[in-house]
Amino acid sequence: MSDLFEGLRNKVSGNNLRIVFPEGTDERILTAAGRLAADKILTPILIGDIAQIEDKAKSLDVSLDSVEIYDPKNFAMMDELVAAFVERRKGKATEEDARRILLDENYFGTMLVYANKADGLVSGAAHSTADTVRPALQIIKTKEGVKKTSGVFIMVREDEKYVFADCAINIAPDSADLAEIAIESAKTARMFDIDPRVAMLSFSTKGSAKSPETEKVSQAVEEAKLREPLLIVDGEFQFDAAFVPSVAEKKAPDSPLQGDANVFVFPSLEAGNIGYKIAQRLGNFEAVGPILQGLNRPVNDLSRGCDQEDVYKLALITAAQALNQ
Repeated sequence: MSDLFEGLRNKVSGNNLRIVFPEGTDERILTAAGRLAADKILTPILIGDIAQIEDKAKSLDVSLDSVEIYDPKNFAMMDELVAAFVERRKGKATEEDARRILLDENYFGTMLVYANKADGLVSGAAHSTADTVRPALQIIKTKEGVKKTSGVFIMVREDEKYVFADCAINIAPDSADLAEIAIESAKTARMFDIDPRVAMLSFSTKGSAKSPETEKVSQAVEEAKLREPLLIVDGEFQFDAAFVPSVAEKKAPDSPLQGDANVFVFPSLEAGNIGYKIAQRLGNFEAVGPILQGLNRPVNDLSRGCDQEDVYKLALITAAQALNQ
């Protein structure tokens, strides 16, 4: 395991954190939960049919010691969760609606986090991103002052660490969205001991081309500076001008970044998704995430192609986010 995750493991261990895994019968989830419990890092909470989970764990030779299992069909505190859900969704759900909705593992798990019975949630091994994120947006909601959640990847290669955003959620962010993504991504960077130097990316560097797309990015830079005057953020930049000092010296000699950015905000989800996959596949970077940011409590979404190591790592990240709330 890399130094980054060793550091996270040391940071979150011993804090009695509880992380919910709604996909309790999934082999990858079970294996990772068993490891997390055995390593005494946190308490995993598995959601699903108790007998099925226990049988699956036995077949995998996974110990469920220090692992909690909740079945929504016979959860002792369901009345409490139903009342809290109806209150949270005021005017949008009756008690009957709530009882039906909370049988869904993702909604049930999200309510456990909202009701302070857990510190965070990891899902998506067998569900779509929408299935994971929708309950979080409806129940946990975004932090005060944050209009939209966004998703980042931490790109890791040996001792190199970079933040790429938004690679997961917002398809066509406007300038205000991009400014918010930059600020939230800087906060995420600090959680990984990265001192943020934020570059707002485009196909133009400092007005070398003019279009509504480039103006959107340059406006986002100004909005981010107004909201966070101490944050080092600049743009609009082509990637080479943000990352290569010799190119920055020619294209943007007066920029505070000086070709040394470590947080890269892409102008669209299309660009961000392509960018992180190129770094992952051609540059041999490990892509850690997506890590959702901007929510009141941490909820994170796995890729359906994940393995148990991905689950383990995203649980560590979710626990670290809980500590930083």
